Amino acid sequence: MPDTTCHMSISLDGFVAGPDQSMDDPLGKRGKELHGWHIGDPRATDADRTATGWLMRPRGAYVMGRNMFGPIRGEWDTDWSGWWGPEPPYHAPVFVLTHHAHDPIELDGGTTFHFVTDGFDAAYAAACETAGDGGVDIAGGASTVRQALRAGVIDELTLDIAPVLLGSGERMFDGLESFDFEPVEVLHSPLTTHVRYRRTN
Repeated sequence: MPDTTCHMSISLDGFVAGPDQSMDDPLGKRGKELHGWHIGDPRATDADRTATGWLMRPRGAYVMGRNMFGPIRGEWDTDWSGWWGPEPPYHAPVFVLTHHAHDPIELDGGTTFHFVTDGFDAAYAAACETAGDGGVDIAGGASTVRQALRAGVIDELTLDIAPVLLGSGERMFDGLESFDFEPVEVLHSPLTTHVRYRRTN
């Protein structure tokens, strides 16, 4: 089984995105405050650059939820192809969880979005089969990560804990009863504390 990673920015009160995702607020209202460490805040340090390297390391395949892919709900009624423009940063197959079937979307740089209607287990199995030795990354959002944690498939989980209280939004750990990881590396800057965890069982 390929090594499976997940890397998420999170607020002190446990939210990985703000409420009311929209075209104007891809990360929900105030969600961008969790990500200054890798999107241009001048206070970023070498620790943040190291963690950005962890975030952007190549993987063989990705699994993400439909809310991570875009703000469209219900039936597909636009030509939406993701937030990232003609060349997304993945450069590998991405398996998107959805309740509504959609033909694959092939973009520049090796990224193809495949839409999976059979649930998390089916998407993860397809990603593992495709990834080979390249590993799989659970790319978000909150619901997809919860499903991956519940399934016990994440080997390495990195949390970027921002000193921010969002108050509402999308929580990642709701409904989970255990956390079977231990910290193996910690870096920090004025913008966040990066904690890299490995699964213990």
